[in-house]
Amino acid sequence: MGAFVVRRLLQAVVLIKCVLVFLFLLLHITGDPVMVMAPEDATEEDIKKITIQMGFDKPLYVQYYRFFSGVIKGDWGESYEHEEPAFGIVMERLPATIQLTAVAFSMSVLIGIPLGCFAALKENQLTDRACMIGAVFGQALPNFWLGLMMILFFSVTLKILPSYGRGTPWHFVMPAFVASSYQMARLARLMRSEMLEVLRQDYILTARSKGLNEKIVLVRHALKNSAIPIVTILGIDLGIMLGGTVIVETVFAWPGVGKLTIDAINTSDFPVVQVAVFVLASVFILINTFVDILYTFLDPRLDFRKI
Repeated sequence: MGAFVVRRLLQAVVLIKCVLVFLFLLLHITGDPVMVMAPEDATEEDIKKITIQMGFDKPLYVQYYRFFSGVIKGDWGESYEHEEPAFGIVMERLPATIQLTAVAFSMSVLIGIPLGCFAALKENQLTDRACMIGAVFGQALPNFWLGLMMILFFSVTLKILPSYGRGTPWHFVMPAFVASSYQMARLARLMRSEMLEVLRQDYILTARSKGLNEKIVLVRHALKNSAIPIVTILGIDLGIMLGGTVIVETVFAWPGVGKLTIDAINTSDFPVVQVAVFVLASVFILINTFVDILYTFLDPRLDFRKI
């Protein structure tokens, strides 16, 4: 098992390194980086000065070495828009994104899993069909449209929830629900499917035939075994939510990394874009690495030599 953990950690390091290579190339595949950074009224002398200052007159491998050396030291350059270190700007916005993601993730788990279990216990009944229809709509509706409709209804019409910003617990309600809607619906459908499969197993029939309380059968046997595949999905969902808050933060003007990234793209502030993408991608990789390791504890039947 120790070898498996080391292998997964090394794979995470390699993936993070690949992200760095992509971020370096991103600046060049979008066109001439100097023309992107230079203001519209820049003269040829200004462009030449920017080229030398940013090191774009050097060979590509030299530029990459400088870029990678700066990253190792925590130096991603200064934001063109804010004229401050790009890394510090992203780190200031990261807590807001983490808070929104944590609330959205908790909402998806606390609603999606019980909803899926309830639908499985009421298989083919009206409540089961209603839950699954709602889950289909949850996966089908685009986040930005759902967010705008909720703003129109709860903020403009009813005036009971704030439509933008971050400050009170009420500010979390709509952004968190919109951010979790897809994952919540998918989790409910997956939980229903897994629960139905487990409830048809022989050991569930044996437990019931022994006269065990139905709650014990459902919690200790059915739910516990249904949760093993769910753990992997939860890890993926957490990473998706963290990166997917870009749209939600833009719709609700949430002051997080997602909105910062959109603003930086609009102003061609590449240092900020690079840091934001690197941070979100690295967190996603680390979360999934942790889930892979955790999965081995939950399912001892796994053969470490084959994974």
